[in-house]
Amino acid sequence: MNLPIASLARPEPQTTAMSGRVRHFYKAYGLIVSSEVALPELEPTAPTAPDLEIAVGPVKFPDAASRGATAFRFEAARQYLSWQAVGTFMISDANRIDVDPAPGIDDPLLAFPLLGPVMALALHRRGLLVLHASAIAVGGESVIFMGDKGAGKSTTAGAMIRAGHQLLTDDVVALDLSDPDRPMILPGFPQLKLAADAAGAIRLKQAEVRPQVHPQIDKAQHRLRGGFAAEAVPVSRIYVLERGRRAEISPLTGTGALPAIIRFSYVTRFGRQALPADLAATHLSQCARIAGRIGVSRLEVPVGLARIDEAVAAIEADLTPGTR
Repeated sequence: MNLPIASLARPEPQTTAMSGRVRHFYKAYGLIVSSEVALPELEPTAPTAPDLEIAVGPVKFPDAASRGATAFRFEAARQYLSWQAVGTFMISDANRIDVDPAPGIDDPLLAFPLLGPVMALALHRRGLLVLHASAIAVGGESVIFMGDKGAGKSTTAGAMIRAGHQLLTDDVVALDLSDPDRPMILPGFPQLKLAADAAGAIRLKQAEVRPQVHPQIDKAQHRLRGGFAAEAVPVSRIYVLERGRRAEISPLTGTGALPAIIRFSYVTRFGRQALPADLAATHLSQCARIAGRIGVSRLEVPVGLARIDEAVAAIEADLTPGTR
């Protein structure tokens, strides 16, 4: 059941004695998150025992002397991600993230890596298959949009929302494969990142544009006041987006589907060090399961924002029984 964001009770935050920071409680990706970093992007929930704890404090990056502007290190029980201009993050046993902000960095800027690559890696370590993609709920079905930067994942998702469908998650798609016959997309949080031209063309009436947190971040955060699916939905279609002359959907062959899922899985962005032998085998098995069970299609999105609704119509037709 979906509830308007405004109707959700906002519990009183708690103060953590050790850090002096306020502790907030949220829900995202099927988890209760306790966070000392304010994350208004997420949906608030009542204080309770968390599945994932986010704490602020010093993080000692191993081999700090060799660390550059961006550095990753992956160990069996701990994973380190560091951006010199933002801060250092440490994931411990997939249930705790320690955040060490760079001097002068506030919570809104910390949230960008925290809710992107850091969260993606934490979800991966919890056994989920995580894709760098966007996902939309269409009735009782769902579609996932994968693609290279600029392919139009978030733009197509926004056009689907304008057409009356619901956002499941943007940027980080977490798949629960605990039931091999029913892979599920876990809902993330009601926010969509859109470039200015895409936002102007789509004009989501049920969204609030949040203030820009950094001049170099070209996409604005659109916090949805409606159009969000708060419950997990079975995976129905996976599309790889490409630019084309007209909206067209064509299934990839079996040999093309698996490489596409591997390519757009989030953990592969960190390189081989993030996938030691045991995790690599599990990850390959998960990708193969999705490729075999769901399959992947190529979705050509017409060039030009004025034609984005043609892609929406093609997707809706593809989900209609008897048209595929």
